[in-house]
Amino acid sequence: MALSPSARGTVPFGDHVTWYRVTGALGQGKPAVVTLHGGPGGTHDYLLPLAELAGAGWPVIHYDQLGNGGSTHVDDADPEFWTPELFDDELGNLLDRLGIADDYVLFGHSWGGLLSVRHASHHPPGLRGLIIANSPASYPEWRKELKILRDLLPVEVNDVLLAHEAAGTTDSREYYEAMMVFYNRHVLRIRPWPNEFMATFMDTLSNPTVYHTMNGPCEFHVTGTLKDWSTIDLLADISVPTLVLSGRHDEVTPESVRPFLDLIPESREVVFENSSHSPHLEEPERFRKVVLDFLATLA
Repeated sequence: MALSPSARGTVPFGDHVTWYRVTGALGQGKPAVVTLHGGPGGTHDYLLPLAELAGAGWPVIHYDQLGNGGSTHVDDADPEFWTPELFDDELGNLLDRLGIADDYVLFGHSWGGLLSVRHASHHPPGLRGLIIANSPASYPEWRKELKILRDLLPVEVNDVLLAHEAAGTTDSREYYEAMMVFYNRHVLRIRPWPNEFMATFMDTLSNPTVYHTMNGPCEFHVTGTLKDWSTIDLLADISVPTLVLSGRHDEVTPESVRPFLDLIPESREVVFENSSHSPHLEEPERFRKVVLDFLATLA
């Protein structure tokens, strides 16, 4: 599928800037699809395959959330600086600056899905639809599910993880190697990892301020400021059509996504049987069809 030309730039956000990329032409009929990456503290790179939606007439906006990638890094900020409200404000500012606040769709992956829920619960008049991809509704409930997945790891692997977590040595090579056993099961199951995914992974490793502050040392050991945060109380306030995506082998388990389906009035689910946390990379053809079919209902 041929891609439309892309444009890159930054917009001011308070004393900082937010980096963005637009693929396709804005304001030509179909709403823009705004992608919200995971982390917090990731980058847009691993979601770049979504730019292919522009070939079907849906302009796509990628951006790096504050603290990572091409946006301003604020490594010396107090931990209290990094909040869901900050990133919700950044999203609203981006929509206004790009002139699309009156007509857009949100695609939120992982942490980005929770952020998109927070935004959608405000009833923004220009929001046409919501795609929540591989996201838990509640960090406390997700942490319970993550323990179940960890207990299914080989005993020797989980013993290494637990020992380093107790000792505060999660930055060790041994912890990293044990961590990758979980990642290869529940985050991305294809080998080798695609370049787009590696770009985000390495950027987060090299600049982990936001990720470590809000999430923790890795996906399954959530010790940061989000560990007790939940969007469950916001879900009934979402009034747009919502598609919930997950993978059969996902670190985000069926119980973790159930509140979206139970509480968002107009929601439906698609499970990717051969995917974990990254179906846009693991089952790209089916993923593209599922997303385009949903977008067609919004046009």
